[in-house]
Amino acid sequence: MWIFLSDSFLSIVDKGDPSGATLLVRARVAGDIERVFPGVAVVEGAGTDYRYRARIDRKVVAETIAAELQSVRYANFKSTVKDRRRHDAYLEVWDAMMDYQDDLRRTKPSSVK
Repeated sequence: MWIFLSDSFLSIVDKGDPSGATLLVRARVAGDIERVFPGVAVVEGAGTDYRYRARIDRKVVAETIAAELQSVRYANFKSTVKDRRRHDAYLEVWDAMMDYQDDLRRTKPSSVK
């Protein structure tokens, strides 16, 4: 799952914990994980494309993301992203998804999977 927040971009996956008790929270930018999950141990450079990662209890992840949802008080997400480089990167994702939407509308698929 990708989570785009005003000051953090996270990738959250279920990977490498046989018990299923934790999730792997990954980030590309230093500090993104810590802003959302203060005090967690973040590992840098584990040899994959995400430079930063932390294994966090699944319930903590769920509660924290739910709290983020509860705190939404804006009508336009893009306007909340103050870092210009982050804003522009997010805008590229927005634009790619707009293109995808337009492509689907033009091709009128019978069902989207």
